[in-house]
Amino acid sequence: MKRILPLFLLVLLLTACGSGQSQGEPPSVQKTNFQMDTVVTITLFDWTDETAIDKAFREISRLEDLLSVEKEGSDLDRLAKAAGQDWVAIAPETQEVLELAKEYYAVSGGLLDVTAGPLIDLWDINNGGHYPTGEELDAVLPLISGDDLLIEEGRAYLARPEMKANLGAIAKGYIADRVKDLLVELGVEHAVLDLGRNILLIGGKTDDTPFRIGVQDPNGDQGAILAVLELTDQSLVTSGVYERYFEYEGVRYHHILDPTTGFPADNGLAAVSILSDDSANGDALSTTCLLLGREKGLALIESLPGVEALFIDNDGTMTPSSGFDAYRAE
Repeated sequence: MKRILPLFLLVLLLTACGSGQSQGEPPSVQKTNFQMDTVVTITLFDWTDETAIDKAFREISRLEDLLSVEKEGSDLDRLAKAAGQDWVAIAPETQEVLELAKEYYAVSGGLLDVTAGPLIDLWDINNGGHYPTGEELDAVLPLISGDDLLIEEGRAYLARPEMKANLGAIAKGYIADRVKDLLVELGVEHAVLDLGRNILLIGGKTDDTPFRIGVQDPNGDQGAILAVLELTDQSLVTSGVYERYFEYEGVRYHHILDPTTGFPADNGLAAVSILSDDSANGDALSTTCLLLGREKGLALIESLPGVEALFIDNDGTMTPSSGFDAYRAE
């Protein structure tokens, strides 16, 4: 088995992104860190204080320590260890994310289910991948049920032993939103937050024009751009079947797992990009739509105000939602 490193789905098409600016341009600062198993780059424009980015990185670490089931002692770790035994006290942030996850469990008809932790562990794609046997799948699939994730004020409970919640489909977007809130409170008015495949913008460029963001071709060479969007104060999140995968007996198996079958989603979609006002909903919707497939996913997007999407098939066919093209750069 072989693990292929993920490709970045989104490419920033920006000028003056570094600490060195051309003469006459407003100052900017940029820092990069490796957090949440991805490269995080934060760029602040018309800004000189690097400590603001340091505070943002510390906030990412704080929230990851709450929301990552892989972190010893996190809310999610304690919730898994107490599954079927007792309620667990959780932070307000954890409650907020779990409640949003429950909403998408309902919206997706059970396809986006954060209690799929045992299935994610079984496939173990982050550590090289494991092709499960039928017996192994029969053992974990009954553990997956969003109905058995119970939430009350300040506490949560997984109703059966060996259940595990994994917030990988939503936590990164939620954390991006909280980092944006922090930077805005500090006075930042123009910024790009790049959390791997999650792009979140504060305002637009310093000359009041939109940022130009590229959507990468999931079926082409790394760096090939399918569309360039002009965005201000918005989120662009992409989920794709090529981000994390492994190969077994000549077949590629990706990380977006269908909890009803136990196998990676297989509906012809290569990627879904979601344009929205916040990253938490964008993160959840990108995975939800990829699991639903193009027809049902597009119907969901068209029912939501202020949300647009671009669906990309394995054969390269692109299907935008009705308002997506309004953001394309000329």
